[in-house]
Amino acid sequence: MPDFLTQFDQHWFHLINHDWSNPFFDWVMPAIRNPKTWIPLYVFILVFSIYRYRKMAVLIIVLLAMSAGTANFVCVRVIKAYVKRVRPCNDPKFEPTVINRVPCGTGLSFPSAHASNHFAIALFLCLAFQRNWRWIWLYALIWAALICYAQVYVGVHYPVDVLAGAAFGAMVGWLFGLVYNRLYLKYS
Repeated sequence: MPDFLTQFDQHWFHLINHDWSNPFFDWVMPAIRNPKTWIPLYVFILVFSIYRYRKMAVLIIVLLAMSAGTANFVCVRVIKAYVKRVRPCNDPKFEPTVINRVPCGTGLSFPSAHASNHFAIALFLCLAFQRNWRWIWLYALIWAALICYAQVYVGVHYPVDVLAGAAFGAMVGWLFGLVYNRLYLKYS
């Protein structure tokens, strides 16, 4: 990574991880980035899909799972394995300046799989539900962005990691959303 980009990344990491910290965020951000926190939301999406879209629910659920699964697989098994960027909380040169609010983990940093997975889910849901719920865009994108911000805040990712993960996940979610919309028009 070029020096100017590394400096930019570390500067924004430091702002989010240090300067913009407060006791409320110290409490809420670890919960926001924890996938278990969102289990009720995932269950709601499944139940809502079955209730509202009856015959198309299986298609929504399968394509949603494929969207998140594809984003996760490519991030973790392909991109991270190739780039091999160390997390800020594991970087020997940078780690002393990191405020760790969750265990760091041993995984690699670029791109953020959390960001990728959640933006894939968010974009897919936006495209799938936009006909009946126009506010989905606002809620879904804020939700995914909060998870991205939390990843930096707790000290496990640099900002560029979450931006790249979010962009990749959004692309994957958008592609699966397009597939859903074509099939929806064909079979509904």
